[in-house]
Amino acid sequence: MRAFSFVGVAGLIAAGLAVATPAQAAAAPDIPVANVKAHLTQLQSIATANGGNRAHGRPGYLASVTYVKNLLDAAGFTTTQQSFTYNGVTGYNLIADWPGGDTSDTLMIGGHLDSVTAGPGINDNGSGSAGILEVALQVSRSGFQPDRHLRFGWWGAEELGLRGSTAYVNSLTSAQRAAITGYLNFDMIGSPNPGYFLYDGDNSDGTGSGPGPAGSAQIESTLAAYFTSIGVPTRGTDFDGRSDYGPFIANGIPAGGIFTGAEGTKTSAQVNLWGGTTGRFDPCYHASCDTTANINDTALDRNSDAIAYAVWTLADGGTTTPPGTTVWSDGLETATGWTQGTTDTATAGRLERGNPAATTSSGVATQLDAAAGGSFALITGATAGASAGANDLDGGITTITSPAITLPTGTLTLSLSWYLAYLNNATSADYLRIRVVSGTTTTTLLTQTAAAANKAAAWTTATANLSAYAGQTIRIQVEAADAGTASLVEAAVDNLVITAA
Repeated sequence: MRAFSFVGVAGLIAAGLAVATPAQAAAAPDIPVANVKAHLTQLQSIATANGGNRAHGRPGYLASVTYVKNLLDAAGFTTTQQSFTYNGVTGYNLIADWPGGDTSDTLMIGGHLDSVTAGPGINDNGSGSAGILEVALQVSRSGFQPDRHLRFGWWGAEELGLRGSTAYVNSLTSAQRAAITGYLNFDMIGSPNPGYFLYDGDNSDGTGSGPGPAGSAQIESTLAAYFTSIGVPTRGTDFDGRSDYGPFIANGIPAGGIFTGAEGTKTSAQVNLWGGTTGRFDPCYHASCDTTANINDTALDRNSDAIAYAVWTLADGGTTTPPGTTVWSDGLETATGWTQGTTDTATAGRLERGNPAATTSSGVATQLDAAAGGSFALITGATAGASAGANDLDGGITTITSPAITLPTGTLTLSLSWYLAYLNNATSADYLRIRVVSGTTTTTLLTQTAAAANKAAAWTTATANLSAYAGQTIRIQVEAADAGTASLVEAAVDNLVITAA
């Protein structure tokens, strides 16, 4: 991994309100993390025997290529060891094609195999290389024969500026590039203090370089669906050109992938989200200590399974719309026409689209200073005020309603990020609700009630089934209430997404 930046986007995880399990999750195999770690042990041994690294032009790199190639050859893949030259030294990419599938509709999965000269590169990027290697071997063991053609790639000299992947893409004819209809990149999936970042294919974060090529949003959605199914929140990371998706998206090929963090520092909000510490995601990034001891087994296990889920889901069905296709979304970063209720009874802290400011009371965070993704959210009284109770919800009910949404047919799921925070003066009469308005009928989809306890604000996510409204035009309504006496209540909603399966 050459560099690092990230921005927020909420993973679509049901926590507390409702849970939805992706329909095709069971089709993908469970990738044994012990197998992935065994590959990492081999890469460590190769580095140890070759000067402590597996860098471009060094014997440890070619030995790494040979290790991967021998396993794939034995598993029935057609492998090609592609050479290129950089800095006067020969480098290598390894390409492995699984026989079968529509070669004009190829799904490619890749990650860089080289390390820096300073260390063995077990997290960066032995982890991604080992994860996709074991997924490829599971393709063989299971006899998987998807509609799309599968191609795996291990890139050389990524650490020197994406040299291997760029050489590969540049070697293709325009027709060969057009035949690659999706590229999945896995660079650092086992960081010891991990985050769970997905490349922001749809630019729902509204920051950085913008969305990936058309189809990237489907890749992001598919990966998000897997993490939803295991209850792990995700956030977005920008297509900043720092890993091997770069030459693919530059040529209009849709891309996506997973990243657990590099030299950046995990924030306190991210610690609340994922655990760990406020130190670096990977303290051994580009260092000699990036060994097999520098791996978080849980992250490696989850992400290896996510790779398999994405491969099985996206490859089986050819060019048909994959599960989890986004049909409507609103990250609230621009004003899209949400309207406050005309009969609301709340006297303060009405729901609005705003940039929330931090509010605390006796050490309890009642309003967070950040949206779940980007800068804006639907929030009860966005400004902080002079005290915790200055702009909280008071005096009754507040509502805010989306613009009209025309739904297609099919199985439809609403996903969103939310929190309801309150102090011990709250009651069960205080609540946050998500409702759907269809014609003159308003129906409650999700409800979270308060209690006489201190509940700090923490972004989480929820889902609701909208299939009953397929083919209809609806509106989503957010409703919050301070119906108790003198309750201190804050609520927020962000990153609303409706997907079709």
